[in-house]
Amino acid sequence: MAINQNPRVEPEWVSLREAARIYAVSAYTLRRRIASGDLPAVKLGYKLIRVRISDLDALFPVIPTTRHEDRYRHW
Repeated sequence: MAINQNPRVEPEWVSLREAARIYAVSAYTLRRRIASGDLPAVKLGYKLIRVRISDLDALFPVIPTTRHEDRYRHW
């Protein structure tokens, strides 16, 4: 019997807690950005808020560096 070896699928939407951990900011900072309209989000219930990874990448762009060792580092 063959084992289904699907590649891991990255989530398109993440919670505020996950986004805060990934981008090293507080969840309150993300809530402020949502309230100001800088970060689109969806509310899926009373407390369930999700943000799209692509919107977070646009909000927190990578700053180019001149150090050679940082060019290939994936945050």
